Amino acid sequence: MSIDKSSVGSGPSHASSASSSTPAQSRKDFEARLRGMERFYHIHHPFHIAMNEGGLDEDAVRGWVANRYYYQIQIPRKDAAIMSNCPDRDTRRLWVRRILDHDGGEGDEGGIEAWLRLGESVGLSREEIIDLRHVVPGVRFAVDAYVRFAQTAPWQEAAASSLTELFAPTIHKKRLENWPTLYPWIDSDGYDYFRRRLGEARRDVEHGLDLTLDGFVTREQQDRAVEVLQFKLDILWTMLDAMWMAYVEKRPPFSGCPAS
Repeated sequence: MSIDKSSVGSGPSHASSASSSTPAQSRKDFEARLRGMERFYHIHHPFHIAMNEGGLDEDAVRGWVANRYYYQIQIPRKDAAIMSNCPDRDTRRLWVRRILDHDGGEGDEGGIEAWLRLGESVGLSREEIIDLRHVVPGVRFAVDAYVRFAQTAPWQEAAASSLTELFAPTIHKKRLENWPTLYPWIDSDGYDYFRRRLGEARRDVEHGLDLTLDGFVTREQQDRAVEVLQFKLDILWTMLDAMWMAYVEKRPPFSGCPAS
């Protein structure tokens, strides 16, 4: 699989031409480099650290759930964009499972519905989650930028940006282990989303990692894969920056503006 350069993504810029003269990394070293990007994963953000240590109040936990819902509902759109740009039928057959995982189907409620039940378990009404009233502008802007990138970038790059899934199972596992004790007020039925993603994320990682290791074979391409993965990490980190201001600093958007 070669990298399609016929379209230009709206995310980060392409790697410099200097890397074209640098020898490509071995498959093993390239994979290790990708996995090493975990150090920038949002699990290390102060908001996430506080959440996983029981340091957030109920309002902040609810705010996180409500804002992450906006991310959840855009994931199928992101994956559909990747599929629409992908000419390979075998790849589409595997990638479409990601859409079904979130949207659901016959006999499977899907991840979005499971997230809504998480919202209800933390005390939010279904209506206030779905109408997005709690989504702060910084989160909306970051998520929209990610969807736009998936729509306009070469499909291989958009697929590589999804490799933050490499680091996700650890997060879900810790939530299942810690939250029942840290947040006893949360209804345990709401944790189904995290349970289902433990298996789904590992499956998606295997496919996405193979695509990236097989498709990004020159050093320039490998550098680009790391660049777009960093772009996705930036998206997730920026989302928590916005939530920190709103729910930890207690300075929601426009809080400093004069009242009308």
